[in-house]
Amino acid sequence: MLINFQKYDKNISLEHHKKLLFELLKIRLTEEATAVHHEEQLMKCPIHYSIGQEAIAVGVNANLNQDDWIFGTHRYHSHYLAKGGDLKKMIAEFYGKDTGCNRGIGGSMHLADFDAGVMGGSAIVGANTPIAAGAAMGFMMQNQKRVAVAFFGDGSIQEGTFAETLNWASLKKLPVIFVCENNFYAVQTHTHTTNVNPNIYKYATNYLMPGILVDGNNILEIYKQSQKAINRARQGLGPTLIEARTYRWVEHCGPFEDCEFGWRTKKELKEWQKKCPVKNYEKYLLSQKIIVKSEIKKIKDRLKKEINEAFDFAKKSPLPTLTKNDLLKLVY
Repeated sequence: MLINFQKYDKNISLEHHKKLLFELLKIRLTEEATAVHHEEQLMKCPIHYSIGQEAIAVGVNANLNQDDWIFGTHRYHSHYLAKGGDLKKMIAEFYGKDTGCNRGIGGSMHLADFDAGVMGGSAIVGANTPIAAGAAMGFMMQNQKRVAVAFFGDGSIQEGTFAETLNWASLKKLPVIFVCENNFYAVQTHTHTTNVNPNIYKYATNYLMPGILVDGNNILEIYKQSQKAINRARQGLGPTLIEARTYRWVEHCGPFEDCEFGWRTKKELKEWQKKCPVKNYEKYLLSQKIIVKSEIKKIKDRLKKEINEAFDFAKKSPLPTLTKNDLLKLVY
């Protein structure tokens, strides 16, 4: 097997394994359904897909409590769903409907569900890291055992906010986890051409915090390593930087492959698809007799029904009735 699940499969119950698979499948099937509906051209906002990167969001969020907060980027569907964000409201937001999680005016890049601790995505590269640190500082000042998590891509490393935030978070020992989803490309620019040190986790050394490198397609490795970081933060020991190496299967924005443009090869894509975080975990659970094929089919059938209902809900929902006098009401 291309992914070493066995190494990290310690003290994980059968039910928890199944829960992790459920969350992985929920994201993958939702993204695939969104790609199909995308072609109808009824979703007017840019859509950035997480296909191939699902394990990071699921593994980290599986360790968080409902009152912990997460902050994401323009590519935020997986984190929103893994943290417990409302599926129907997310799909309605894609369609710009009043029933959307941001009443249809935020779109795919600005998803939020405060009840679930999903504090919103940001389309500005690197902008969410200082916000997450600020939330963590608030938790600390109020003596709360809560944690903030910032998810960001490798393109954020060149932003000044990355260095500034890591310095402040380490200085104040803030309960914040920085999760870099390194898919090796900032749009179409490879990280080796922009970062003097391609080992992003090693940046942590300069700020006297732990830096951890994980296989971003190994759900169990991510789950276990992020668990250590989150527990450490809750104990008041400060932040951790996690670099999770993964791969984006489709174009930067949209549901299609883009190898024909020359910035990556079909061979490279196929090699990464062999490391699929969802299918490989399925195979592992089957091989360990943790789950059987009929159970997986039931999970998929249930999820497909929920996803279809979410799209029906979104399409039938009304458009926003906001006027110019309402423009500032949903800003904060």
